[in-house]
Amino acid sequence: MRIVGIKELKEKLSSYINEIRSGTTIVITDRGEEIAVISPLSIEYKLMAALEKSGKVHWARGKPRGLEDGIIVRGEPLSVTMLEERE
Repeated sequence: MRIVGIKELKEKLSSYINEIRSGTTIVITDRGEEIAVISPLSIEYKLMAALEKSGKVHWARGKPRGLEDGIIVRGEPLSVTMLEERE
């Protein structure tokens, strides 16, 4: 991971883009304060984009519908279940 100021990033953007392509994550700072991270696309993102391009899925790049309130888990916590199974 590299830390780069905005001014340097603007001056050498092409070279930093090449680093990102090769897997480097870059933290951007503004007057010493970390404000953003630029990283390579994840494998999951690339796979979803390939599926969309092939026409097999339609991806609106948002949160799946129906998950606005989160996932509700019922019953014992997984940790309790695992400890019981070990006995």
